[in-house]
Amino acid sequence: MKTNLLTLTTIAIGLAAPLPVLAQCCGGGASTMQGCSMPGMGGTPDAAHAAHGRSSTTANPALAKSVFAEPVQSIFDNYIRVQTALVHDSLQGVADAGAAITKALPAAASEKLPTALTSQAESLTKAKDLDSARDAFKLLSNSLIEFAQSHNATGTYHVAYCPMAKASWLQTGTIVTNPYFGKAMPHCGQLKS
Repeated sequence: MKTNLLTLTTIAIGLAAPLPVLAQCCGGGASTMQGCSMPGMGGTPDAAHAAHGRSSTTANPALAKSVFAEPVQSIFDNYIRVQTALVHDSLQGVADAGAAITKALPAAASEKLPTALTSQAESLTKAKDLDSARDAFKLLSNSLIEFAQSHNATGTYHVAYCPMAKASWLQTGTIVTNPYFGKAMPHCGQLKS
């Protein structure tokens, strides 16, 4: 009996111990399972979000309602297309969206967008693999987050952060959809605004 109790206790501790460690990737450890669908962290993404009072109906739509005048809105719409593709571990449409951003920038010159956007969008256009696309997206995200925050667009565009990637991004829904880890950890991170 002692051996069986000891074995069960050891198994229980072994299964429970990784959860706080895994939770640290998704929300800093204080709020376990927030926005995380990693194995052992609460099952399906919908189950994890239901536990936090979120429903799957708040998932990221492809595009947000128009917040900016054209051509700035086109830049943000194409940015969201890239974010969505990277969440799905896909490069499909990434080069085209990067090219569309690059093409829209001269017409948006009066909007005082960060000057680095041109080279960042061109880097997306040239990305040959997910790693290089994600690196370019990280820089583009920082620039567009700065612009969105300075124009009070964070009600439509939410800033999310992944402590594992040490990177932020903009998204349109309230369920975290991580472009840096894609299908491996699609909901790892937390909304900042």
